[in-house]
Amino acid sequence: MGKTVVVANQKGGVGKTTTAVNLSACLALADQDVLVVDTDPQGNLSSGLGINRGELSKSLYDVYTGKHTLEDAIHETQIPHLHIVPSTIDLLAVEVELVNRDAREKTLLNSLAGIKDRYRYIFIDCPPSLGLLTLNGLVAADSIVVPVQCEYYSLEGLSLLTRTLKLVRSSFNPNLEIEGILLTMFDPRNTLSSQVAQEVRKYFGELVYDTVIPRNVTLGEAPSHGKPAILYDARSRGAQSYVALAKEILDENSTR
Repeated sequence: MGKTVVVANQKGGVGKTTTAVNLSACLALADQDVLVVDTDPQGNLSSGLGINRGELSKSLYDVYTGKHTLEDAIHETQIPHLHIVPSTIDLLAVEVELVNRDAREKTLLNSLAGIKDRYRYIFIDCPPSLGLLTLNGLVAADSIVVPVQCEYYSLEGLSLLTRTLKLVRSSFNPNLEIEGILLTMFDPRNTLSSQVAQEVRKYFGELVYDTVIPRNVTLGEAPSHGKPAILYDARSRGAQSYVALAKEILDENSTR
């Protein structure tokens, strides 16, 4: 059975979607069968993998509303082994539509049940808020990857996220584990970046990945071309950092 990993942080702009796009692509290029689920109405994950959202006939919105199964909404990407359930702006309406539904926080979990065995990894990209879309991702997941930008306010966000995880575990998903804490947008010339990295490692210890994602132009440019960094410029520091992260995750999971 595959592992479902939610990529989440209540703070915006920390590299959640960048991580979901590039990590999933690197794992797929390592011959792992991977599905990514875009639960953010902004749809940056979808466009970052080359999906034209204006031409979609089926998306995650249709899954939440019961018009289609999740299997029906799966699309291929330009990378073999990598599939996606894309989102559209319609997903904004889902939180309102789910309000009166029984077990509304388990909608995504139930939708994934039928296809989970087909993939080694399922990644869920969440919006930067603790609404029903993010809650569905946390309930559906086996573990969570937390991208943390190397700046002061990210430390405050981590303490809030820790409290959120305790709440989710106690009320909805007692088996949710921290897959890893990922330091992002690291600038070695910036003293604060190093200080934040040290504090995060001091508090979370071995849960913090050895791999650190640097500030890198390629990681910012690639989405505008509808490509992960590994396809846009494989030799860039950004692309190679996600290759290293994929190797680290594969190594860790092979020993568990």
